[in-house]
Amino acid sequence: MSTNDAQQLAFDGMAPRKRHKRAPAEKIVAAEDPIAQVVLDVQATHLGQTFDYLVEERWSQTARPGVMVRVRFGGRLLNGVIWKRTAASATPRSALRFLERVISPHVLVSESMRDDITRIADAYGGTRANILRLAVPPRVARIDGEQQLAARSLWVGRLRFSHVSDELMQRCFDTIQASYDGAAMLRSSLEGSSFAALVMDARPGARAWARDAAWMIAAAMRQNRAAVVVLPGIRQCEDLAVALEGLGLSRFAPGGAEHGGYSGDFVVLAAGLPPAERYRAYLAAATGQVGCVIGLRAAMYAPVEGPALFMMVDDAAYQQADGMMPYAQARGVMRLRAESHGGVFVALSYARSPLSQWECEDHTAVTAVSGPSASVTPLPAARRDQMPWVRWLNREELARLADPSIGARVPHTAVTVLSKALQTGPVLLSIPSDGMQEALGCVKCHAQARCAKCTGPLGRMGDGVPRCRWCAAAAVDWHCPHCGCERMRVIRVGATGTARELGGLFRGVSVVISSPSQPRGVVEYVDDAPRIVIATPGAEPRVLPASRQSEQDAGEYRAVTILDAWNSLYAPGVDARVDALTAWMRVMALCAPRT
Repeated sequence: MSTNDAQQLAFDGMAPRKRHKRAPAEKIVAAEDPIAQVVLDVQATHLGQTFDYLVEERWSQTARPGVMVRVRFGGRLLNGVIWKRTAASATPRSALRFLERVISPHVLVSESMRDDITRIADAYGGTRANILRLAVPPRVARIDGEQQLAARSLWVGRLRFSHVSDELMQRCFDTIQASYDGAAMLRSSLEGSSFAALVMDARPGARAWARDAAWMIAAAMRQNRAAVVVLPGIRQCEDLAVALEGLGLSRFAPGGAEHGGYSGDFVVLAAGLPPAERYRAYLAAATGQVGCVIGLRAAMYAPVEGPALFMMVDDAAYQQADGMMPYAQARGVMRLRAESHGGVFVALSYARSPLSQWECEDHTAVTAVSGPSASVTPLPAARRDQMPWVRWLNREELARLADPSIGARVPHTAVTVLSKALQTGPVLLSIPSDGMQEALGCVKCHAQARCAKCTGPLGRMGDGVPRCRWCAAAAVDWHCPHCGCERMRVIRVGATGTARELGGLFRGVSVVISSPSQPRGVVEYVDDAPRIVIATPGAEPRVLPASRQSEQDAGEYRAVTILDAWNSLYAPGVDARVDALTAWMRVMALCAPRT
């Protein structure tokens, strides 16, 4: 007996059943547009094209352009998005494979969104798969089953907010009109039907930018326009959300009887959200359940339709640059989308980025992601009344004031101002960073001490000898190249050291430290009471109003001091000076006005 005929012996009734292989089910090709052009979730640049697959008749209605599908490619199962359905393919029919299955029951990438992705990929030299990886969050199946998502037409016509009174909107516009010289142009752009690009300088005042942005969002949505706002951090998202709620708009949250138990007017979309929350927020925007999307950099790809409002807040912030291929910048993406949609682009910030300034000055230079922009600036009278008094206490000014504490980290003049301000409320001291490393600087002119060999920054090492942090050379016979002084001192002091130093100057006053590196972390709010607040840039606590009835009213610091201002300019980044100016102006806006 041959080996092939050999069988394992078994007792009667216990022999294994013979299994017959079933013939594969016959797949019927869709009668209409049987070819699906799919963009695969593959980040390789040479695979950035679309690949053709056959569509079965049973998937003919669900395999629509914009839905997510599963396909077989190179022996693996991959996800992809159907980009287009066609009647024919350049690939022979015998070489085409069928779609394995349709994953998403909803169109995740609309036609206009697919056009935007193509434009963005071409502008930044990437592929459509690079953009899809960031634009469409990972699918969570239970969210699809949880919500009976609405069609996009649900909010069209409904977003003429009857719950936002005309009187409140007019009162907000009156404030803007009294503060900005281009208020009429801003309003006409939001109500018009053509593309407009505006660079808007935020007026001073604690969270004044949020109230102005909330009015622009509500004004756009009253015209049946969607709105997308990209902000540098989650704290700014919360500030804007509070301002929108102050106008009567509601956050997308559980509690409604419609749309799977969720309802609201705006949604927060950020990559840092839990997967289920992020996917729910994306679907709410993609299906038109909400008309406004606010969030961090990931929100620049929010799926909105029509001539929407695309707003950037603080476009010079480093968080707006994407660190993944194709390294898109949120400002360029938002402006490109606004132009392709025929919408309105607004760059709102306290300090203009170099690109915003260039767009306002040179109207002839045009690129794929930039072009001419109009300026909206605060009126001189409004700026003067809403700004605090600003004093630059450098050596020349302290010498003119005959301050005996020239060279001190907190001179006597600043101590006098802070002591007077503490009689009525909190004061803020902003420090450049909260690092544990020390940097050395000149005692006389405060210039950073640098190595004579490689110009690297000097620091005090474990042996107590000043050495270069780059080449480790000892600083022998060092002298300042600016003033000739031969003495150095520590100029980088963290939050704990600052609190210890101020404890001796202001006895009996409570000190609050707000920094990500501190045990307590970032403090969100402080009371409107006498106290010293020490914070790093971006971690400044908001001041609750004295009434404490609502967080929508912004409290203000009685005085703001920027310590070690020269130290902010020593950062190694190319945009160190722009970042320092932006941080200073953001902190200044938290101070009470001179009036």
